[in-house]
Amino acid sequence: MKKHNDKPPKLLTWQEARSKREGWLDEGEKVVFTNGCFDLLHTGHVHLLKEAASLGDRLIVAINSDKSVRRIKGKERPLRPEIERAEIIGGLTYVDGVVIFEQDDPFEIIKLLQPDVLVKGGDWKSGNIVGADIVKTSGGGVVVIPLVADRSTTALVEDVRRLRKGKTGCRKSKITLLAKKAKKP
Repeated sequence: MKKHNDKPPKLLTWQEARSKREGWLDEGEKVVFTNGCFDLLHTGHVHLLKEAASLGDRLIVAINSDKSVRRIKGKERPLRPEIERAEIIGGLTYVDGVVIFEQDDPFEIIKLLQPDVLVKGGDWKSGNIVGADIVKTSGGGVVVIPLVADRSTTALVEDVRRLRKGKTGCRKSKITLLAKKAKKP
C-alpha cells in the first residue's frame, strides 16, 4: 500500500527538472511550462493544461508551495497540501513533470529551465507574465490560453459554502447549459 507521504512519481527537484529539460532539448523536443497554485483541480485547470501540452512535446508544471499559496491567497489556502497537488497534477497523462517553488512567482524556475513555450491563463495580460522576457530572449514563445467561464477554485469554494448554508445545487456554468442543450433530441 502506498503511503500518503510517498513522493509522487512525476514530482521533480529543480535539478532533476533541469536535467530532464536538457535531455529533451538534446532530443529536439519542445518543452512547455506553466505554473499555478492548482489548489483544487477543476475543468478550467484541465483545459489549460491540455492546451498547454498541445503546444509542445513535453509539459512541466510548477506549483506554488503551501507557504507561497498562503502569502498569495491568504491564510485559508491552500485547501490541499503541495504534495497532494503535485500528485494530482502529475497524475494527468499529458504532464511530464511537476516542480514546487517557494517563491511568490516562478521567475527563478523559469530562468533555470529555459522553456520553449511559457503558458498562462487568460486572466494574465501578456505584458505582465513573469518570465516572458526570459523565454522570448531565448527565442521561445508566450501563449495566453482563454479561461473557461465560471470555473475557478474560488467558485468551487463558494459552491461548498452555499451547500453548507443549506442552499442546494451548484451554480450552472455555460458548459453545463451547453451540455444539456446537446442532449436534447
